[in-house]
Amino acid sequence: MSCIAFVTSSAFASLTDDDRLAVGALAELGLEAVPALWDDEAIDWTRFAAVVVRSPWDYFVRPAEFARWLDRVEAIGAPLWNPVALLRWNMDKRYLRELERSGIRCLPTHWAEDSSGAPLADVLRGNGWTEAVVKPVVSGGAYETSLVSAATLDHAAEAGFRRLAREGAMVQPFVEEIRTEGEWSLLFFAGEYSHAVLKRPADGDFRVQWVHGGRERAATPAPDLVATAREVLARVTTPWLYARVDVCRHDGAWTLMELEMLEPSLFLSEDSAAPARFARAVAAIVPPSRRAA
Repeated sequence: MSCIAFVTSSAFASLTDDDRLAVGALAELGLEAVPALWDDEAIDWTRFAAVVVRSPWDYFVRPAEFARWLDRVEAIGAPLWNPVALLRWNMDKRYLRELERSGIRCLPTHWAEDSSGAPLADVLRGNGWTEAVVKPVVSGGAYETSLVSAATLDHAAEAGFRRLAREGAMVQPFVEEIRTEGEWSLLFFAGEYSHAVLKRPADGDFRVQWVHGGRERAATPAPDLVATAREVLARVTTPWLYARVDVCRHDGAWTLMELEMLEPSLFLSEDSAAPARFARAVAAIVPPSRRAA
């Protein structure tokens, strides 16, 4: 039986509940998927028929180490998905600038490239933002992400912003529609739309991730929303296995929040057919010569 690595981190050494659904679906196709810690130096990544990045949810805490791991996997020619170049691009949220230049509607963003730029209060005032979200350009799961208010900014908020800016930070207006309408996540496997979820933060919070009390539910997106997600993905010219397009309504129009192609939760549990769809997409990247390996 061909063996596929699901790349994960020590906190999810047995994989997430969601990814275990994919393991079962792959077994039905005659393929074995096993968890593999990205920072386990004893692993020979070339032995796998495919190496699928799934839940290395500490990479943003250790970005330099993760980047070196990508270099090492690339150097030995392991079959990594998504491909290394795409993962490198997607690690740093400055990819959003490139998408915006290509014509994709993205949230207005102030990019702080170092700690010597404008004070946070000036950033909010200059953009007319009463509330804003501040986060590092390399981040996941709302890591080091905060909601700030122009009316209550203090020294601690400014100091935190300066600290993040040393490695690169971003400031965006808080989108009230995320609380009232929710944030959409549209899932695509091997170029095909699979399913979608609608996410909302917990009462009194601004983060939609489940670890912060956020809630998600399966939902059917409008055709124009699917078309918006497809337009975003059309900008990606390299082959890819999976993508999650996070979109919200802002100022009356669909607006890209994130294009997640590194390690997004795929919300497989929200659609009974999604694990099988994902499994078929994974099976398709396994070379015929490795199917019986």
